[in-house]
Formats: sequence, structure tokens, C-alpha cells
Amino acid sequence: MTAAQLIILVILAVTVALFIWGAWRHDMVALASLLACVFTGLIDPQDAFAGFAHPAVVTVACVLVLSRGLQGTGALDALAQRMIPSGGGKVLAIGALTGVGALLSGFMNNVGALALLMPVAADVAEKHELPPGKVLMPLSFGTILGGMTTLIGTPPNLIVSGFRATAGVGSYGMFDFTPVGLVVAMVGVLFVCLIGWRLVPARGQVGAATFDTGTYLTEALVGEKSAAAGKTVWEITRLLVEEDAQVVGIVRNDARVAAARAGQRVNAGDILVIEAEPEALSSVISSLGLTLAGGPAQGDAQKGAREAEARGSAGKSVAANADGKTSGATKRGKERDRATGGEEVQLRELVVMPDSSLIGRTVQHLHLPSHYEVNLLALSRQGRRTVRRLRSTPLLAGDALLMMGTDDDINTLAADKGCVPLAFRDISIPNKEKAAVALVAMALAVAGATFGLLPAAISFATCVLAFMALKVVPWRGVYDAIDGSVLVLLGALITVAQAMETTGAADLVARGLLDTLAQGEPLVALVLILVITMTLSDFMNNAATAAVMCSIAIGVAEQLQANPDSFLMAVAIGASCAFLTPVGHQNNMLILGLGGFRFGDYWRMGLPLEILVVLVSVPMLLWVWPL
Repeated sequence: MTAAQLIILVILAVTVALFIWGAWRHDMVALASLLACVFTGLIDPQDAFAGFAHPAVVTVACVLVLSRGLQGTGALDALAQRMIPSGGGKVLAIGALTGVGALLSGFMNNVGALALLMPVAADVAEKHELPPGKVLMPLSFGTILGGMTTLIGTPPNLIVSGFRATAGVGSYGMFDFTPVGLVVAMVGVLFVCLIGWRLVPARGQVGAATFDTGTYLTEALVGEKSAAAGKTVWEITRLLVEEDAQVVGIVRNDARVAAARAGQRVNAGDILVIEAEPEALSSVISSLGLTLAGGPAQGDAQKGAREAEARGSAGKSVAANADGKTSGATKRGKERDRATGGEEVQLRELVVMPDSSLIGRTVQHLHLPSHYEVNLLALSRQGRRTVRRLRSTPLLAGDALLMMGTDDDINTLAADKGCVPLAFRDISIPNKEKAAVALVAMALAVAGATFGLLPAAISFATCVLAFMALKVVPWRGVYDAIDGSVLVLLGALITVAQAMETTGAADLVARGLLDTLAQGEPLVALVLILVITMTLSDFMNNAATAAVMCSIAIGVAEQLQANPDSFLMAVAIGASCAFLTPVGHQNNMLILGLGGFRFGDYWRMGLPLEILVVLVSVPMLLWVWPL
């Protein structure tokens, strides 16, 4: 082993460890890995950012914009709604929903496909009196499975295609992934709808109108005339016995008392941290004469609580915004409504998407009341209580937010900040004319890439230009649709992967796999590549997994003098099968809090599904792409 090989392998090992650890964003890890290669002399500084010019990076960016256009114009809404049967049983409903998710994700970003169908999933769960998770997890897995069926279905396929082109044998066509991917996806969807959904743990309340997963952890202001003022915590708790609620903490002078003592006296101006079922929240607030901190006046707060009860709760553990005052924006909104007879203030539940600009920011820095005339009342996060004040808690992907404001204001916030409503979706008004234009332009782009008239990157870039010219996507929304972190990840790791090849490290790893495990057997090596890729994808970003494993797969094929397509396709399948953990794929993370899931809930359906994928994909790979 040369010094260069040792250095690149150490860098790669540290990179994988950081991906799995998850403390740093994946784009930060990828960029750090690239710079480490530059500083150690493995990559010439002049070539450090050559990976960003790779066609795969351009194609991914274009597909994200096209997905936003298809979603925003409502081009796929009617299709999605019509394909979900109004009658039939649970199996048919879950199967149809999962199948539609798989179909859509073959031609658009699978996170977008999941977001598009989440409101439909809410209706299915309500209609069939199912816990939300038993509908959400099949939908998430279905959208992941569907991505492996086409070139543009998921970034790993584009990366694999790019590495094939780098190897000198040309890139893959639009539907080269379909023979294997479609069979695997169909079998996977059948398993999910017939057996898999039954293995999902039942979290949350059956028949909830929205994704309800348990109790609120709410902050409420004690006013001077409140029944709680002057009483001890023990006395207040006695008043709440019938409501099955309890005081779990007190906020005084912006300092939270983690555990309220029974004899501690409550003063006017204190904020009580109350844990209660959503059905009891309204009566708790009313009986004690409290005000939802951060909301409007008491009467409106009680009205909002009753509306929240009707709509369903925001999640298992929620903490209300504790500013303790009615914001100026809310007052202005009320005055406007009184003057114009306009929309009423109401509660809506939003979910933070993986590409949202809210991620990592706190409520106190967002200035929502002044910028959008809305208030954030509550937060649900992965079934856990928040450990700090809501206004100082950085938001994460998958958080469920309980917002108070008018529909227009909340919709504007959701569209600008990258959120999706849970109960119903009306962020953008469907436009039939633009929807038709979007579908025709997308079909032409797919045809151009399929029949080899244009390279995929050029074909989809042309479609993006058409979307912009015809205003299918607003000009200011084009760059908002592009997830820069994904592009940085791809551009950086493509260059790092090339360093693995030039140093001979990829061949070294390939020989190690062949000598110690495969022992020169191509079939065993193929299964190993598939299983290793699948395992890595469960713990790190799937695009990163594909970039790391492609060089190794090509090296193994060269050592065995076998067909590299078999091994590259195995990488594509494995990188698209992240079913064991919530961190392996953005879709799994997005449903974590909404379904009330725990980290260990995914493997119950995910493990048999991954075993099934291996059993189905290996014979299909040998048939379609013989060794």
C-alpha cells in the first residue's frame, strides 16, 4: 500500500464516519473531504472543483426545478387523487397510495412526491381509522422504491450513470434502469401493501384528523385574573385531575424550572408548562383562565385551542411559543379582518421539508409576526419533549409546526420557507393551462433523453428554460427549488472518488473484497457490492453512498474481468434501498415525527423488504446485465 492510498482510505473512512455520525451536514462533510484531499496533495488545486461541472450535477439541479414546476402547477394533483380508490379496504387504499407514490417518484424528486401525497395519506388514515404511521411508512418506502426505475428518479442513478461515462463506456439511457428497477419496485410495493404495513408499529391515535401522535406540551401565560395565580403547583394539579393534565414546569423571568415543586407558588406573569391530551387542552386553558403564550387574547386562544382539537394535534410533544404578548402583526391582522370582513385567524399544521430555509434557525430570529403576520404556537419533534424554550430551539427537517394566522399568510410562509401542510394543501392554486404546458415540456425532455436526441443534462436544462420562459416556475423560485447542499455533495464527492481511482485505492479495496470474502467468485462479489451499498445507504446519504461505491464496483469488475454494468446497477439498487433507519433517506426523516416513530421502528418493515430486494434484484441483474 502506497502513502497516497493510505491517505485517501483514511480520508474516506473519516468521511463515512462523519456521514453516519450526522453532527455535520452532508455537504459540509463532502467539502471537508475534498479539501483534505487537496491539502494532502492527492488532488491538484486546479482540478479540485472539476466535479461540479459533471453532467450529473447539472441534471440533478434541473430535475429539482422540474419537480417544483410539476408540483406547483398542480399537474399531478388530479392524477394522484383519481388513482386513489374511494372505496375498497385498507389494503387497496395503501397499495394504491404506495403505487402512485412509486410512479410519481420515477419522474420527479421523491421528496416532492412524498410531500404531494402526504395530505392524501392523511385522508386515507382518517377514512380507514388507521394510525398515521401505517400509511406514512408505506408511502415513504414506495416513493424510495419508485426512484430506482428511471435515470432521473433519484440522484444515485445519475451518479452511477456519470461514473459509467467516466469509465469510457458511455452513460446510461433514461430507461436503462427500468428492467431491474421496475421489477424490484413492483415486488416491493406488493410486499408493502399486502404484508409490510401490518409490521409497522401502531403509533399515535387511530382516526386522527391529522397526524396526531399524543399529548401537547404547551406553554400558557398566567394572567392577573387567572385562577392559577397565587395557587401552588399541587393545588393547580388537583384542579387538572379530571382533565388528566399536569404541570410539568414553570417559566419565570425567561428561566425554565425543569420540574415544578408541589409547594411552589405560581405568580401572575409566570408561564406554566402543561402536558395534556389535545382534546383536553381547550378546557384546561379555560378552567384556569390562561392564555396560550405567543397567541392572541384569551378568548381567541381558547377558540384556537378548540379549532386545534377539531383538526387534531400537532404531535406528541409540543411546546407553545412563550413571548407572553399579542404581537403587533396579530393585532394588525385582527384590525384588518374587522375592517374588511376578511379571513379569520385559524390554526394550521406545517411540516419542515428537508430543503427548508427554516432548518437551523430559531423562532426569535425569524420574526414571523412582523414578516408574515403569523405566530408559531407549538412544535412536534420525533415524539420527544423539547428541552429548551421554543423560541430558542433551532428547527429541524421533519418538525411539525402549529401556526396561527390567516390561510393566505400561512400559505405564503409555507411557500417561501419550504414547508408543507398536513391536513390540507392549498399553497399553490392549480393552473390547468400551466399544468398542461408543464406535462408536455416534461414529456418532450424525457423523450429527448430516452431516444438519445440530446444528452440528459442538455435535455432537462432545455426543459428548465422552457419552464422559466413560460412561467411554469416563477423566476425567483427557480433557484429556491435547487437544493444547494445536494449539488455540493455531488460535486465534491465525484472529485474525491476520482482521487480513489487515480491513487489505486479503489483497486486495492476491490482486491481486498475479492480475496477475503468473494474469493474470486463474481456472483458472490455482486451480492457483496449490493449488500454493502445497501447497508451504507441506511446510515449515510444515498448520493454519497453511490459516489463512494461506484469506484469500488468498477474496480471489482475490472479485477474479475466481468461486466461493469452488473456491479454499477447493483450500486444503484443498493443506494436506493434505505429502509432500516430514518437517517438513510430524507423521506424517512420527514415522516419520523409525523408518524410518531422511534429510531428502531423502521427495521420492522425495512429489514424484510431489504432481504426481498436482494432476492429479487440479484436474479434480475444476472438476467438483464449478465456477468
